[in-house]
Amino acid sequence: MSAALTILAVGDIVGRPGRNVLADNLQALVDIHRIDAVIVNGENAAGGRSITPEIFKDLMQLGVDVVTTGNHVWDNNDVLEIIESEDNLLRPDNFPPGVPGKGWHLFQVRGTSICVMNLMGRSSMDPIDCPFRAFDRLYDEVGEKADIVVVDFHAETTSEKRAFGWYVDGRASAVYGTHTHVQTADEEILPGGTGYITDAGMTGPFDSVIGMRKEESIRRFLSRTRVRFEVASGNPRINGIIFKIGRNGKTESLKRINQ
Repeated sequence: MSAALTILAVGDIVGRPGRNVLADNLQALVDIHRIDAVIVNGENAAGGRSITPEIFKDLMQLGVDVVTTGNHVWDNNDVLEIIESEDNLLRPDNFPPGVPGKGWHLFQVRGTSICVMNLMGRSSMDPIDCPFRAFDRLYDEVGEKADIVVVDFHAETTSEKRAFGWYVDGRASAVYGTHTHVQTADEEILPGGTGYITDAGMTGPFDSVIGMRKEESIRRFLSRTRVRFEVASGNPRINGIIFKIGRNGKTESLKRINQ
């Protein structure tokens, strides 16, 4: 393995405001931080629900290497047009057998093999297969082929995310949480060398409630009735985390992005 690589993991992109702020700022982030690979979570990229072939193509043209997803991946049927053919568009690997697509992607950067895995938690989420055992299976299958293993763990509760980080410490090079759209301030390098953060945050409009118009969100809590949510627009920002991962596959440093 050559010199250390710098990997940017971008928090959940929410709607057009998230896509636009990423398009306007990604190249500058890559240049300033000398980013070698970019991973984005795109499960909310299409109006807050899933991703489309056109949006996926746009993200590739920006220089994104891998797009991960989560529990909203199937909310737009258009994703079925590309989920099987695009190797770098992932869905959580621990969906039941027979579900279209796959949950990992192996690619090369400067002579270094990077494996990105996409897994989803079960606490307060859909009942799916165990993500801990799914990681074991994937690591046995592709771990020896990869110099670096990065995991997008799409989960609701901090306890499950923390437990998962400890469980894969020393095997995964880096683990970052997605799904809650709120960036946490607990980035650290675990004893086995795994870079960890509970949630990378949201790339989208922050004058909102986790990306949605605040008026509808407030009404939902006041009325306890069904409300149609719409993507907000104000104060778009990028959230993410930058991992610098060394020759031994261990994280050397990590830095939150909130701009």
